[in-house]
Amino acid sequence: MGKTKTAFVSDAETKDKKPKSKDSAKGGKIHIAGLKGGQRIKTVEVEPVVAEKKFSPTEVTEVKGKKSKIKVRGKKYKDAKAKIKTGQLYKLSEAVKLVKEASFSNFDETFELHLVLKKAGFNTNVKLPYSQGRKKTIEIANDETIKKLQSGKIDFDVLLATADMMPKLVPFAKVLGPKGLMPNPKTGTLIKNPNDAKKFSANSLTIKTEKDFPLIHTVIGKASQKDSELIENAEAIIEAVNKNQIVKVYLKSTMSPSVKLAIF
Repeated sequence: MGKTKTAFVSDAETKDKKPKSKDSAKGGKIHIAGLKGGQRIKTVEVEPVVAEKKFSPTEVTEVKGKKSKIKVRGKKYKDAKAKIKTGQLYKLSEAVKLVKEASFSNFDETFELHLVLKKAGFNTNVKLPYSQGRKKTIEIANDETIKKLQSGKIDFDVLLATADMMPKLVPFAKVLGPKGLMPNPKTGTLIKNPNDAKKFSANSLTIKTEKDFPLIHTVIGKASQKDSELIENAEAIIEAVNKNQIVKVYLKSTMSPSVKLAIF
C-alpha cells in the first residue's frame, strides 16, 4: 500500500480561506431592503464642490464697465464760458458779438449753427446771401471727372452736371451722395448746358438733419467776416428750416462755448 501524508491546518488559516460572498465577488454590490429586483446601489465618486466667488459691486464695475473720462477744460475756455450766462437766450446780433469775444484761438475760427428740430428727415437747399468764408471749387462733370472718381480722387466742393452725364455718375452715387455732391434738381446742380454754370451760386447750401436724429449742424461763415454777414447767413438758414419746426438753436465758433439763441 502507498504511504499517506497527513497535513495539519490551523483554525486561523481556515478562517482566512473562507469563500467570499457573491456580492463581494461581483464588485461590491449591496442589496438594501425596499429595492425592487434588479435595482442596485452604485458607488459614484463626487468631485469636491468649489464655492462660487462672489464679486463685490466695485469688482463687477471694473470688469464689465469702462470708467468714463472726465473732460477737463482749459483756463481760456473757462474764461470764455464765464462771459456767457447759463440758461439765457440771446438775440442773434448779441450772440455773434459774444461768440467773437469768447473766441480765444489764434486762427480764423468757423462759425457754426446747430439746430434741434421736432423730427428727423428734414432736407432742403438754401442760398446764403454771403460766402461761408471759404472759396468753393466748382466742377462741371465730364469724362475727366469720371476718371478722377474711378481713382478715388475728389478735389471739388460742388459738382454740376448735364442730363447726358448723369448715367455715368450713377455708379459713384454711394460716394458722392453722402458728401452732398451728387447733382440733382433740388440743389440746382443739375444744369441744362455748361453755360448755366455761370448762374450757379457758390453760396448754395444743402442743410439736412442727421440720419436718425433731428439735428442740423451747419456753417455760416468765419470769425473774420462782418457781423452783418454772419447774421444774414444765419437768418437765411433759420427761415429755410421754418421756425415752427425748430425746438432750439445754438451758435458757436470752433473753440468757443455755445450760445443759445432767442428766435421766437
